[in-house]
Amino acid sequence: MFCMQSIGKRNPPVFFQRKDETGAKRTTIILEKEEREYIDSLIREGKEPGIKPLISKMLDVYRSMMVYDWRFPGEYYCGISRIAFVNVELLDILIQQIPKEEWRELDKKLGCALKVSMETTLDLPAISRENWDNVFKRLRVQGFGDFYMKDKYLLARMPFINEPVILAGILEGLLEVELDLKNSVPPFVFEVLF
Repeated sequence: MFCMQSIGKRNPPVFFQRKDETGAKRTTIILEKEEREYIDSLIREGKEPGIKPLISKMLDVYRSMMVYDWRFPGEYYCGISRIAFVNVELLDILIQQIPKEEWRELDKKLGCALKVSMETTLDLPAISRENWDNVFKRLRVQGFGDFYMKDKYLLARMPFINEPVILAGILEGLLEVELDLKNSVPPFVFEVLF
């Protein structure tokens, strides 16, 4: 466990300070020996560039994933939706049990449910093209992959769901658009048909 102590802000000489600039508040973090050894091993193995970037990443994850809504390990609430960490392999097995001719319609229903969850979580009256960036960020946080728009194309990098037909159905239900798949291996490219 670690605790944080605030160290008073030192006043730099006037010539270093702009009138409109507010300085960062300095903080000291006191770590248990095991915690510090673990962080040092992450840095030594090249998994983390340093302690400050690691703490910044932890805070970003805390904000993005709404970690403060966790009820118990491995599960948390995001708006009205309960989120759980699931192995991709388990999801793939489940997908393979659904007849392929039912995928697209079932997935549109999943997308519609995801839309309701996102609209309440992101406090949006409706998901429109103007706020797709926020939707894509939430999809990334929830593990769906990285999504980017380029002109009329939607790129899905590192998708959690490896079946492009299923991913297209979910996105169609979520974004209320039609998608035309342009390739069948990740990264997936979809043409957005308005």
